[in-house]
Amino acid sequence: MIGVMKVLLEHHADPNKISEQGRTPLTAALYATDSGLPESISLKCVKLLVEAGTDVNAANIETPLVIATSYGLTDCVKYLLKAGADPNIPHIHTGAKPIELAAIRGRRKLVELLFPLTSPIRTVRNWTVEGIIAHAKRPSKPSKPTVKHDKSTKVQLKSFGEKAIKRKDYHGASKFYTEAIELDPSDATLYSNRSLCYLQTTEADKALHDANTCIKLRPEWIKGYYRKGAALMSLEDYKEACDAFMAGLQLDPGNAEMEKVFMEAVEEMKKDHLARKGSKPSD
Repeated sequence: MIGVMKVLLEHHADPNKISEQGRTPLTAALYATDSGLPESISLKCVKLLVEAGTDVNAANIETPLVIATSYGLTDCVKYLLKAGADPNIPHIHTGAKPIELAAIRGRRKLVELLFPLTSPIRTVRNWTVEGIIAHAKRPSKPSKPTVKHDKSTKVQLKSFGEKAIKRKDYHGASKFYTEAIELDPSDATLYSNRSLCYLQTTEADKALHDANTCIKLRPEWIKGYYRKGAALMSLEDYKEACDAFMAGLQLDPGNAEMEKVFMEAVEEMKKDHLARKGSKPSD
């Protein structure tokens, strides 16, 4: 694994490339420890990627530091902190900082490592290592009003996003949808809308990731396949775009718009094939 990574990086592979699962090579190396990869191997991969210029604070899903802390990867946490990882970026869904995740899991050593670099958390009255660990042990009480507040806030953020799209402020709209997703990561329409924004801001990889998430959440909804096909067209992957649009047509055979974009993808695939064929040197 390390040898392959060295070769890829030497040939200018992008250390910040985001996969369809929303993972960078760095986060993938850390996630792999949950499937049996020794931490020592993961750490070597992390070092190679950091030296190649990877973003140690990338948070497409969770930051590398959040993952390393969650999995109890002490050596990786030490190295990430030295490399500039920010311990104040929280878990994207729970809002918990790495030090809180360490305390919840009873990992005192990690709490001690993170403590000097973490800004005090307002809800922790006794800002000491002991105080943080004691705070984590307290049972949390569910708050129904907060849930209601989150729902109303999500609706408001979604409305702000739609208004931003109407005035063609796609960067602003994507931020509103990101905030809404943090409140409700199971809402497929939010990913569909943000996918559109990313496509408009020429971030096709992110658009594709959101389209795939949309499909996973609502596989019967044609819009997800439309978004996926549009992202793939932007990435000039016309064969995959055809497949995505065809999947949408299978759900709704009479959809004229889907049929139109499918035919456009077919035409682009033909042109691309001819161009590649014409560029081959003759015998």
